[in-house]
Amino acid sequence: MSLTGGCHCGAIRYEVRGEAMHHVLCHCADCRRSAGAPMVGWAAFAEDAVTVSKGAPVIYASSEHGRRAFCRACGTGLFYRNAVALPGIVDIQSATLDDPAALPAQVHIQTADRIVWMENAHTLPAFERYPSQG
Repeated sequence: MSLTGGCHCGAIRYEVRGEAMHHVLCHCADCRRSAGAPMVGWAAFAEDAVTVSKGAPVIYASSEHGRRAFCRACGTGLFYRNAVALPGIVDIQSATLDDPAALPAQVHIQTADRIVWMENAHTLPAFERYPSQG
């Protein structure tokens, strides 16, 4: 499998070759705060399967061992590494893939931290586009 992706502004581009180890939807408070979103999709790959083909992400130490990589220009979160807990693995924020549908999520994790209203978010009204204002 070969996948490509990048940040919102296009300053960072990456390519992934090989199979994902897993694709999870993480609800932990750390991921939520970092992304400013109620959950974050993470696809795990072997470190040597991921190549940054354009630009250079900024690295932020989000915890003692956790390292988050993001675009300096637009702020898009891209990668997560933790050499202690996940040696040899890079997690990619799956929504940054050019075709995120190509890699379906498999499981929700860290649901003990899930925002209460997310448990039933799938039951809310849905609109294909922004609803009209009247």
